[in-house]
Amino acid sequence: MTVLVLHPGQMGAAIAAQARRSGERLLWCPVGRSTASARRATATGLEPVDDLGQALVQADIVLAVCPPAAAEDLAAQVAAAGYDGIYVEANAISPQRLERIIALLAGAHVIDASIIGSPPSSSASARLYLAGPPADTAVVAHLFTGTAVQTMELGEQLGRASALKMAFAAYQKIARALAGVSYALAEEYDLREQLRAEAGRMGGSALADPDYLPSVAARGWRWAPEMEEVAQTLRAAGLPDDLAAAGQAVLDRWAADKDRFDLSLEEALARLRPSAKDDM
Repeated sequence: MTVLVLHPGQMGAAIAAQARRSGERLLWCPVGRSTASARRATATGLEPVDDLGQALVQADIVLAVCPPAAAEDLAAQVAAAGYDGIYVEANAISPQRLERIIALLAGAHVIDASIIGSPPSSSASARLYLAGPPADTAVVAHLFTGTAVQTMELGEQLGRASALKMAFAAYQKIARALAGVSYALAEEYDLREQLRAEAGRMGGSALADPDYLPSVAARGWRWAPEMEEVAQTLRAAGLPDDLAAAGQAVLDRWAADKDRFDLSLEEALARLRPSAKDDM
């Protein structure tokens, strides 16, 4: 089985590494990709193919894991090449965007997929939820047998995996954005430790672990567009999308700190102030 990994970002490369443990051949197309992507691809053991069309000819499965805003463009490139194999749409996108991608890839076997959990490794696992025809989802599930990726079947209805990701992301990311705002406010009055103490009494709250916030800031560039996907999903369901829009606005303040995992908590909180945003 040959798998083409469309976008070897942190999560995409980690998922691909698990598939490689099953002995699969993995390809990627380096054209237009960053040096960081190249490093991850090399470390994962992906074979470079300089022409996307040639890579697609060889691929039995295409694994699409990329920032939400790029999902349709990537699907359009694959569709333009006439790909007719299995396309695993595993991006954090709304069911509505998924429908547009399915329409683009009319000649392919599109699987609706979503990833929940940390990038899988020897010390962490992730769940890969799959929706689509059982014969196709079974092929994908087989790739990850005995790996740190646990596949979960959601039936044939396309859109269910994407909707689950949106429901999960709505809480996970908005809660952390709100925690950032709360700590930034407490910082104004030198009350960080008092807020942390009160949050600790609540138990199980994102507010109880402010040391996590710099890593949220480093991922704000990726999480902010995901909030637009959440908002679109909520609107389609007739539900309020105000919190998703607010979460996006907060995460946008951290967009310039892309992958800055070296930020201190003080720096991350300072970015939320309008004056700090204007200076960036």
